[in-house]
Amino acid sequence: MLSLHTNTASLSAQSSLRRTEGRMAIVMTRLGTGFRVNSATDDAAGLQIATRLLAQSHGMAAAMGNIQKSLSMLQTAEGALSESGNILIRMKDLAIQAADGSATDVDRGALQAEFTALSHELSHVSSGTTFGGARLLLGDTTNEKANVVAANAAAAAANGAAAAALATAQANHGAALAADQAGSTPATRAALGAAAGAVTNATANAAVASTAAQDAQQYATAVAAVTAIDGVFSKAVNFQIGASAGEVMNVQLTAQLDGMHTALHAAASTYDTFGIDRPGSGTDLVIASAASATIGKLQSAIDAVAGVRAGVGAIANRLNHTDNNLANMRANTTVARGRIMDTDFAQESANMISNQMLMQAGGSVLRQSNSISSMVMSLLA
Repeated sequence: MLSLHTNTASLSAQSSLRRTEGRMAIVMTRLGTGFRVNSATDDAAGLQIATRLLAQSHGMAAAMGNIQKSLSMLQTAEGALSESGNILIRMKDLAIQAADGSATDVDRGALQAEFTALSHELSHVSSGTTFGGARLLLGDTTNEKANVVAANAAAAAANGAAAAALATAQANHGAALAADQAGSTPATRAALGAAAGAVTNATANAAVASTAAQDAQQYATAVAAVTAIDGVFSKAVNFQIGASAGEVMNVQLTAQLDGMHTALHAAASTYDTFGIDRPGSGTDLVIASAASATIGKLQSAIDAVAGVRAGVGAIANRLNHTDNNLANMRANTTVARGRIMDTDFAQESANMISNQMLMQAGGSVLRQSNSISSMVMSLLA
């Protein structure tokens, strides 16, 4: 039907051209941004999935950053423990030299001086190893203070036992002397010599025990007054190793650290982790018997330090594996999101050409449809 008021062909051409123009706008947006989904209207479900994948990918990237920082912290601790082990090995060498019968008192004094200096450095390593301002190798100060109290009690008991042993040796010497004076024989002279030697040894042991007890008492008093800071690994540490709240690695080194510090205190009388400058030069190597006992204590300390170091290394290995797994998951998550969100340029380029041709055709048809009204006028001529 020919009509002046309603140009049906033109309206149809306009509608088709409008739809083509809308598709063309979508194609140009996709080609311009590189994304197939630029608003929720493009793909509502796909946008929801892609957003979740994006959040997961960003979370895994943040977790990988956490792991790298955690690895750096563990490597710092492991390096300090390695140096502590080297110091302890040198201290054991000194103890072995001091325990030998060929060493004189002067020799042992020199060995003790180096031993004490090394124990101070060992203390510095334990208390001064930090990462980001946080101390790494300090143990639970509550437990350490309890250990100091126990060590003070043990030193006092050892001092009492040494004093009693000296009194016994002196009494034995007095009896041997009286027996020799009553009637000197080779047997009484031999007994007197043995008693005199026992008094000499007991006197040396009593002097060492007395000095150790005094130092332990002073140290226990100083420790009781100090406000110490617990180390990072003195409590359980949670490493956030994933994008969700439940992806946490719990690290427990408290028992190993407490055991290490207990062994170090036992091995070196001047070892400290509370920042206290302990008085005295130490009593670990001043007599052969003390040096001999110190050898075994140092070996226990070496084993304890190695145990903590092994624990740190095991955690670092686990974090490395976790980091590798996160890298794999993040890569695949990113690829999955790209399949949803990214523009297929080959497809969209073809769509653009198709829509350009349709727009050109639509424009031509619209011009033709607008000339229909002139046909009505020709009927009235």
